[in-house]
Amino acid sequence: MKISIAAAIGLLAVAVTSEAVRSNPLPAPVTIEWASSGPIQLANNFKIVGPKHDVLTKAYARTAALIKEERWIPQTWEQPAGEFPPFPILEKRADDEKQDVAHDNGGNKVIRTITVDVSDLTADLQMGVDESYTLDITAAGQGSIKAKTVWGALHALNTLTQVVIDDGKSGLQIEQPVHIEDAPKYTHRGVLYDTARNFYPLKSLFKQIDALAWAKLNVFHWHITDSQSWPLEIKKYPQMTKDAYSPREIYTQRDIAAVIKYGRDRGVRVMPEIDMPGHSASGWQQIDKKSVTCTDSWWDNDGWTHHTAVEPNPGQLDISYDGTYKLIKDIYSEAASLFKDNVFHVGSDELQTYCFNYSTSAMDWFKQRPGSTYADFAQYYLDKALPIFKDKPERRLMMWEDIVLSPEMPAKEVPKDIIMQSWNAGTDHIQKLAKAGYDIIVSSADFFYLDCGNGGWVPNDIRYNVNEPPVLPQAIKDAFDNNPSDYYPASNNYLGHGASWCDPYKTWQRIYAYDFTKGLTDDEAKHVLGGEVAMWSEQSDATVIESKVWPRAAALSELLWSGNRNAEGYKRTTELSARIFDYRERMVARGHNAHPLVPKYCLQHPHHCDLYRNQTAWGK
Repeated sequence: MKISIAAAIGLLAVAVTSEAVRSNPLPAPVTIEWASSGPIQLANNFKIVGPKHDVLTKAYARTAALIKEERWIPQTWEQPAGEFPPFPILEKRADDEKQDVAHDNGGNKVIRTITVDVSDLTADLQMGVDESYTLDITAAGQGSIKAKTVWGALHALNTLTQVVIDDGKSGLQIEQPVHIEDAPKYTHRGVLYDTARNFYPLKSLFKQIDALAWAKLNVFHWHITDSQSWPLEIKKYPQMTKDAYSPREIYTQRDIAAVIKYGRDRGVRVMPEIDMPGHSASGWQQIDKKSVTCTDSWWDNDGWTHHTAVEPNPGQLDISYDGTYKLIKDIYSEAASLFKDNVFHVGSDELQTYCFNYSTSAMDWFKQRPGSTYADFAQYYLDKALPIFKDKPERRLMMWEDIVLSPEMPAKEVPKDIIMQSWNAGTDHIQKLAKAGYDIIVSSADFFYLDCGNGGWVPNDIRYNVNEPPVLPQAIKDAFDNNPSDYYPASNNYLGHGASWCDPYKTWQRIYAYDFTKGLTDDEAKHVLGGEVAMWSEQSDATVIESKVWPRAAALSELLWSGNRNAEGYKRTTELSARIFDYRERMVARGHNAHPLVPKYCLQHPHHCDLYRNQTAWGK
């Protein structure tokens, strides 16, 4: 095959930067520099050695065993977009000859030991802990990891599993000497799991923690209770678990300890959430029925005019009743003692004002305070509850943004040391919270809610009983015809949301593209501590959780770890495609039922499935 000098240079570049190095870690490291001197062999009986530590010692063995068992063969890797004849040339063109990659060791030594050096073995797994690391594989056959803390070393070990691949000759190799310097952009990177709408066995939770650790996500946000069920064992009030779905669908305190330990061994914080005073019926009502209100109401009222809950079943803590605060103190104190994390989430979302109409005590509260508003009522709750929650100086509280931004029932003075989890109105609410001085965890529903786009789940929704598209009034049709735009009228079933309030389905591209600090000054942006995708479980349980969360959550991982832009400032969604496609295949090989993203043809023909040949179409 005759090629020009320019073409030869192009092929050389491909051989060094693409085809020669197929390893493509996810999340992409902040800095990764591959040399071009040739592959480095890794002995089949290699060891990872380092300081003795209750977490690290197990991780050395677990990582080495995974690499040896996996013997990964990359299923796809980044390559330049293909060249195609200009339209409409019909002349048949022969396929280009494939450029084979040499696997000559070049006399380099075989790595038999990878050493780990950690400067601080005592730093605890808490928000803000240093997670940086360096990883070096040299041409001389030396492998080393350096980290300031155990938790950075765990991330390095996970990266190591992604740069070691099968050499095609019953051996292991790192394709080229490599130097990696890495640290996350954001300290809080997680997934919210809801175990109240549907129950998840421990085995399922452990698999999720494995997946979080592989992707360098470090927070398992455990939304453990809600109005529908109370699966958490509270020894002072054992009757609370009568409102679990069954005696088998309960998390004992031993189970809680097991989940926390499993997470800690893999560098994943387990952050609990007990949602209150909203989303509170099950469990509480078993202790003192006066502590909850509107539990016996019809949640929707068939017209949404006096709704008492956003979904069945209704129930909120009666914040006017003094006995409620005794229960809060007892339950919070015992639950907080179970969890080691220095952040505790206490809910505070979606309070329904009509629910309090069912409480004589609440109505008396307003009568005794003429002119008081629901904002005053929310403040009353906060003033009485915060002294209970702030029982340890080292613990921070997290709440949903509703406590500040709810249009119906915000508190008037919310301390700035409470972390706000933002889920509504995208960057608008993030900007409001940051300008007000709150630290923020981003979970904007329009980008990060994984349950969206699956339609409605309440059974007799008559909106589905429509067999033909409704006729569009002529005036509206004319208006849209005369003013073309991205918007077009839609009904529930035809081009509409299908009764999924937060449709559409959030693709990995949608998650990755979110610029959640848009509009913030540099100082305001420092208030964004990180983000979480949320897996609300009205339509999920252990049978589907793996495919609903993964590999989409891996897009969040890279967004929060090293960002969504390349060195030139362009969004690197196109570059991520090879990483996330191969990552999904790796997850499946590890026994995780991650959802397929594309036909396998797209893995075997990189960028042939792109919508645009322009690789910078996503812009800056």
